[in-house]
Amino acid sequence: MENREKWYIVALSYLGIALGVFLMAISLNFFLEPNTIAPGGVTGLAVIIKKGTGMPVYLTNLLINIPLFIFGIIKLGKEFGIKTLFATLGLSFFLKLVPYEIVTHDLLLSSLFGGVLMGLGVGLVFKFGGTTGGTDLAGAILNKSFPNISVPTFMMTIDMFVVIIAGIVDRKIETSLYSIITLYTSIKVIDLILEGMSYLKAFLIITNKPKEISKAIMEELDRGVTLFKGKGMYTEKDKDVLLCVVNRSQFTKTKDIVNLIDEDAFIMVTEMYEVMGEGFQEIKK
Repeated sequence: MENREKWYIVALSYLGIALGVFLMAISLNFFLEPNTIAPGGVTGLAVIIKKGTGMPVYLTNLLINIPLFIFGIIKLGKEFGIKTLFATLGLSFFLKLVPYEIVTHDLLLSSLFGGVLMGLGVGLVFKFGGTTGGTDLAGAILNKSFPNISVPTFMMTIDMFVVIIAGIVDRKIETSLYSIITLYTSIKVIDLILEGMSYLKAFLIITNKPKEISKAIMEELDRGVTLFKGKGMYTEKDKDVLLCVVNRSQFTKTKDIVNLIDEDAFIMVTEMYEVMGEGFQEIKK
């Protein structure tokens, strides 16, 4: 039974990656490439190279990513696995398979919709444990040689370089500006796919009336409360800290409860993207 479940999960992950690279191919062939919008990374560089030389994007993707993948194995080991190779080959396959269609000549619409589809695609690839090679792999390789510079810094540097080159090759500053819109949009959508919509809020409440506040929250909102013991370093006095996670719809009510019981309470609120346990998402066993 466990082997069947494992097989099912592995198959689903590869289907998810395939769907992701398919969406990336639609983004490139329908919106970005026809308008010379470079979304950063290897795919963006491939769009630029096609503009200058006419070389197909799917071919450039292979010519850059395959050597990068091999160098990554040598430099980083096999941690990033076969899924990266699968995603790289799959992207080139779909770039060749998906017809080249100009959906719109409006650069703003192309950059926005292209960025959303690109973000959905890359987000799905990441969600199911793969990478598309390119910027993230190059950043990891460079970080290995220059550990003082973080991988995200290298990735952003490479992406911005590609965006700037796009404007130079196309001889239009607008090309770089619209490419930045695409890059920003895709990054935000990737975050949305990986982290999900934030429907939960976590309250940290420093109060002198922990019992009263806890009782009101549990009775009126049906939410659990956890008590931590803290110490104010300025006053060197012991403090009671309450932790409570509520739905977005309960946010205002929670504040009202705390303010009504203890006007001097110190309240901190943060976004929670995933909560597992009783009253929220069940823990998978």
